[in-house]
Amino acid sequence: MQLFSQIAEWPTKRWPWALLFISALILELTALYFQYGMGLEPCIMCIYQRNAVFGLLFAGLFGLLLYKAWFGRLLAFGLWAVSAIWGLLVAIEHVDIQTAANPFFTVCEIVPNFPSWLPLHEWIPQIFAATGDCGDIDWSFMDMSMPQWMVVIFAVYTTLLATTLVARLARFKNI
Repeated sequence: MQLFSQIAEWPTKRWPWALLFISALILELTALYFQYGMGLEPCIMCIYQRNAVFGLLFAGLFGLLLYKAWFGRLLAFGLWAVSAIWGLLVAIEHVDIQTAANPFFTVCEIVPNFPSWLPLHEWIPQIFAATGDCGDIDWSFMDMSMPQWMVVIFAVYTTLLATTLVARLARFKNI
């Protein structure tokens, strides 16, 4: 029960938010290394997952800057939740595309479906343009492809979020 109480206190401290920010930053830098250092071209699903990781990065940044205020924590938690869960769903879909029995019937978009007021693939194509094929498996580690690793990573982020929120709400009845 002591650990649960400590977890409940995490949102009111700076270091957990910094850890969220730094972990997402490391993932983004790793993605850019894969893209530019190793020459692996990101597909549309990779770009969507990259956006979800940027969401986690911004959640960590907002939490880091606004952790003392309940509305700051609420904003950070909301962004963390949307990013982690959406990223998990996209990564699962990407794995499904890569492991489909008949890849002829699996389709992924070529142009990102960003809002018209936020065409990131046009503004910053070096980071947000999709040039690869969703069905290609160009990299693996421990017999798992990159999307499979992203499922694990987003599942960890989602589990940490759920654990922190449950501990917080059980202990303090607020965020």
